Amino acid sequence: MDTAAIIAELEVERDRLNQAIDSLQGNQNRRNKTASGRRHLSAAARRKIGLAMKKRWAERKKKAAA
Repeated sequence: MDTAAIIAELEVERDRLNQAIDSLQGNQNRRNKTASGRRHLSAAARRKIGLAMKKRWAERKKKAAA
């Protein structure tokens, strides 16, 4: 095989790999931004946490009154 043909094929392969790497790094950056943002809780989780806090506040209020 001709050296010029080998170089041309390697350059095509290099460009394909660079494009794949750039694509994966772009996805990773988006995931990192989402992960570093605020967490989202389901309605059921918010309700559970709210009920637990109300219970704690009632216990504190009861202790403070006593």
